Amino acid sequence: MHPTLSRLALVGLASLALSGCLGEDTALLNASEPRAGLERDPKLLVATTRLPAGDPPAKPWFSSERSPDLVFAEARLTPPSTSMLGRVTGSGWSIAKVENLNRSNAAQSFAQAVFGRDLLLYIHGYRESFETAATSTIDLSQGIGFPGVTGLFTWPSAASTFSYVADRESAMWSRDALEDLLTAIAKTPSGGRIHIVAHSMGTLLTLETLRMLRASGGESAMERIGAVVLAAPDIDIDLFARGLERLGPDAKKITVISSTKDRALAVSSRLAGGIVRAGAADRERLEALGVRVADASEFGGGIINHDLFLSNREVQQVVKRAIERS
Repeated sequence: MHPTLSRLALVGLASLALSGCLGEDTALLNASEPRAGLERDPKLLVATTRLPAGDPPAKPWFSSERSPDLVFAEARLTPPSTSMLGRVTGSGWSIAKVENLNRSNAAQSFAQAVFGRDLLLYIHGYRESFETAATSTIDLSQGIGFPGVTGLFTWPSAASTFSYVADRESAMWSRDALEDLLTAIAKTPSGGRIHIVAHSMGTLLTLETLRMLRASGGESAMERIGAVVLAAPDIDIDLFARGLERLGPDAKKITVISSTKDRALAVSSRLAGGIVRAGAADRERLEALGVRVADASEFGGGIINHDLFLSNREVQQVVKRAIERS
């Protein structure tokens, strides 16, 4: 067999083997897919409970301080350079400017910007600055080729290793703002679906907010929610189970990306008195709660293994498949 054909055959076999590990939740990228939404319109919608760094904001754009009101803004993005130097340095997407700041009517402004299109809304976890959260949002959207609008809900994480407790309180403090945002989008006529991807501590904020949304808006609000992907959820497993009970039939919208080898969740479990975190629970235990599970324990190979949905191409496709079937 020709050497090139041999290599292609081996790559194909390896891909099939990897996809089988995650079952139906894994799919290879289709190279013939159309250009993703950010490539057509390089703009990131931002809803945040952080204080802006100036008006208009200047780099680092938003601080770790709490804003008394939800803030809306649009982050204009610069795509990666296609020049030889850009390819050599590996420079990626960057934020060119943040504009259209709105403090008084933020939720409605965000909803109007989404109007009529599907939304991918990313909610970050512990120890994240605005810029690192924005980078993860862009990487996720590009990685799955999301064709709609890409948005970020960012809460005032202190972006420090030693701020775990403070971050948890700031995340929970942001619940009302996130509920207001989701309510405004859900009430927008001719709107598309809202697909939520949350990571780590952001999954607790997401689950609690969805409970509130269901209680306040009922089925009419929840029917606009499409896929809900909780990646490495840093949630007490008992609290997680209770939250799913309150969501009732809407719990079936949830896909959990878990890993029993997640070192960050192991540390979190020790801080919580040894109670296992939902993102590190056994697959069987999670499936018994009525959610879809993509067990990524065999992927990664790094020391932490906490962001596999961003760093591992196969695991990232779990998000894509969850959105496709929602």
